[in-house]
Amino acid sequence: MRILITGGAGFIGSHLADRLLDEGHSVIAIDNLATGHTRNVEHLAGHERFRFVKHDVTEYVYVEGELDVVVHLASLPSPVDYLRKPIPTLKVGALGTHKALGLARAKKALFMLASTSEVYGDPLVHPQPEDYWGNVNPVGPRGVYDESKRFAEAITMAYHRYHGLDTRIFRIFNTYGPRMRVDDGRVVTNFIAQALRGQALTVYDDGSRTRSFCFVSDLVDGILRLLESNETEPVNLGNPDEMTILEFAQAVQRLTGNETELVYVQPTDERTKDDPQVRRPDISRARERLGWAPRVGLEDGLGQTIQYFRGLLGDEAA
Repeated sequence: MRILITGGAGFIGSHLADRLLDEGHSVIAIDNLATGHTRNVEHLAGHERFRFVKHDVTEYVYVEGELDVVVHLASLPSPVDYLRKPIPTLKVGALGTHKALGLARAKKALFMLASTSEVYGDPLVHPQPEDYWGNVNPVGPRGVYDESKRFAEAITMAYHRYHGLDTRIFRIFNTYGPRMRVDDGRVVTNFIAQALRGQALTVYDDGSRTRSFCFVSDLVDGILRLLESNETEPVNLGNPDEMTILEFAQAVQRLTGNETELVYVQPTDERTKDDPQVRRPDISRARERLGWAPRVGLEDGLGQTIQYFRGLLGDEAA
């Protein structure tokens, strides 16, 4: 197939491109490099079935020739990014999704939307199944990201119902792995970078909030299984193994050999306002309809991620 990925130079998009190319498909990666980076796809330079185009998906997207699939991954998913760039965050979720849907419709292609567990907000239902509508503050600082994805889901389903477009929606839960940005402000990168630099790990509040961490190769496997299915309802793709942030910090310390004490801090910025207290996907739908479940354990996945960051940080790594 010939597949276009928006956000194709990003963390997840580049891994998806690798897997699609390995399976014999052709890939066009579109990215404005707001959060993506060319180093994520530089190993694909010269590949006969890969093309990179620097372009902002909120602008008109033209692609010559046929397309079989459009995967819309472009986004600003990190709190550091969407708090610094709230308007572009809303635009890529609204205008970007609209442009990508229009392209898929014009090409009679399958459209796949990368949504997020953030559509559930700070959940009142735990774990979170796909039929839970969420608890989102639409006017809070996180609302620019949460609502951009909720809108993206709504317009995707409108195109499916009104135009008959073949669509898929996958809701991504905390995903980690090589090619994450050191400065993206997420807990995985914060802890690994601090540990490798020999610094104390800073834990917000008492570390009792929970997350469920999914390794990127498992997520990509889920995306491909969804692509090959006929499932038009949203599907959670995440690892249901829930742990506290404190437990995660201790795992990073153990695997990096960092012996400094943990430092508990009260956040003073907006990054944790409306931050979910718990997060765990109900993956019953993915198990039953896609035959999918994550396979990579935390220690294996973290080991690979830490190795990548050691190379990225170079002399900074203790």
